[in-house]
Amino acid sequence: MAATIDVHLIAPDGTRRTIAARVGRSLMRAAVDAGVDEIAADCGGSMTCATCHVIVDPAWAPRLRPRSDEESEMLEMTAVPRQDTSRLSCQIVAAEDLAGLVVQLPATQY
Repeated sequence: MAATIDVHLIAPDGTRRTIAARVGRSLMRAAVDAGVDEIAADCGGSMTCATCHVIVDPAWAPRLRPRSDEESEMLEMTAVPRQDTSRLSCQIVAAEDLAGLVVQLPATQY
């Protein structure tokens, strides 16, 4: 069985949900597999839709690899205005050093 990490998702109403993300897979895939409705993931992770937008807790943001230019461009198209720690969850790969990652889900992806 592949290793997993816990990721904490904070809904717009403050509800906290913990999901398991398999190491080496994207946070987007883990959220979709867990039935997280707030992650639409319309493009399936090909970074062409921005419907997997999340806002990473500022304490965790420095632990993620930097955004690519393509991700930065896609974040300009999010339904909820991007923030300093906005990321596409398809670009966050679960790793053991991200165990306990906290992200906020936007109010809408459309």
